[in-house]
Amino acid sequence: MSSKFGARIIAMEQRNSLLLVVVVAICAIAVGLQAADEKKANYTTHILALPDHGQGTITMDYIAYDPKTGYVWVPAINVGSVDVVDTSNGSVREISGFATKEIEVQGRKRFQGPSGVSIGEGVVYIGDRADSSICAIDERTLARKTCGHIDATPDGVVYVAPTKEVWVTVPGDKSVRILDSQTLSQKEKLTFEGQPEGYSVDAKRGRLYMNYEDNDLTTAIDLKTHKTVAKWQPSCGKEGPHGLSVDQATGYLFVACSTQVEVLDAGHNGEKLSSIDTGDGVDDLYYSPATHTLYVGAAKDKRLTVARVDAAGKLSLVAVVQTQEGARNGVVTKDGTVYLAHSQLGQLAGLVVVSPSKK
Repeated sequence: MSSKFGARIIAMEQRNSLLLVVVVAICAIAVGLQAADEKKANYTTHILALPDHGQGTITMDYIAYDPKTGYVWVPAINVGSVDVVDTSNGSVREISGFATKEIEVQGRKRFQGPSGVSIGEGVVYIGDRADSSICAIDERTLARKTCGHIDATPDGVVYVAPTKEVWVTVPGDKSVRILDSQTLSQKEKLTFEGQPEGYSVDAKRGRLYMNYEDNDLTTAIDLKTHKTVAKWQPSCGKEGPHGLSVDQATGYLFVACSTQVEVLDAGHNGEKLSSIDTGDGVDDLYYSPATHTLYVGAAKDKRLTVARVDAAGKLSLVAVVQTQEGARNGVVTKDGTVYLAHSQLGQLAGLVVVSPSKK
């Protein structure tokens, strides 16, 4: 066989190999797209309307799900009310009478009002930015019970069951206020090196995890001594970390960045175990320990990412679902239905509801 003929044979074999690689790649892409379409098809979406009283939109931040009653609690900031959704039938009851006020921030006018929410024992705690109040609402009758006030603007509100306290984050003066859960009177003020943003209680380890949004830092605070016992860098970038959720069984801590979620091994040394891209516009996230599933709404990219974490803390994609612009901060019911806060002017005021399709 001549060298020229042998060279042609080798070239033909190389082209055939390349063609095979291209065909395999195209097939893999097709299978991947089909799998993605199948994952998307597993969910349906709709908007659950809420009363906006002529405002045209409802400004929302945190929302909360109470598994004991099946209610989703939605503070409507600009309306001055809290909407309570019965997830068994979609009915809505409204608790009115919360304070509101209009302020100007960087040349833009915005409303302050009820925004923080946390499920307690028989009551739900609501923080109101307009009058710096924290009120307890009966979780079933929706009757307003005790209210307390602090001397600064509250942001996040979290019930801490191990100590029967309510912790309130105040980014404006880099503090957390600790309230008695019964009287809602302030017991202590803790000051920090950065602006508190996001929180998650780990009763097993006696800790509250909290981010410093302005320092790109995640910390662990001892619930008894109130000392910061660990600090980790989630590497979220200049916008910093936002929401948090913890798997108390494993100690895995899920940190929401603006475009992704990081998994830290908070039960040990805080090592970064994995991450997943979520699209832009993430604020808070929701983790279901029963199914080891993470739900993350991205407001700017109009999508919900559903991911599962394995025993080693590795995240894998389950589904990406198209939602609505402004949809974020989801909560998840027992049947896997996701309710997302939705604050977008010009669109129907309400929650974006993402439901697993019934087969």
